[in-house]
Amino acid sequence: MQSKRTAAGAARALAVLALGACLAGTLPAPAYAQDKPAVVDLNTATLDDLIALPGIGAKRAQAILDARKERGGFQSVDDLLDVRGIGAANLEKLRPHLRVGRKNEPAR
Repeated sequence: MQSKRTAAGAARALAVLALGACLAGTLPAPAYAQDKPAVVDLNTATLDDLIALPGIGAKRAQAILDARKERGGFQSVDDLLDVRGIGAANLEKLRPHLRVGRKNEPAR
């Protein structure tokens, strides 16, 4: 039976090895580091920026870009309700990840 000291040392060594593997790129970064997308400006976002948002696939991202082009830009995040496939529930999940910048305003 291992002593508490030996078990703690083994756990610490394992944690150091896992961290080293993450830094070396042989293990993926922890999921929590990848789960939260950055805030995206609807008026400057690329297709890839939109696809990175929760619940947005390629088709829906393209629909957002098409709507942006048709309207000449979005005035508010709520304008997404006019995009096919985005309802009130989807919008509320997306809202923390979205912003609409004013023209000539640098993205934050």
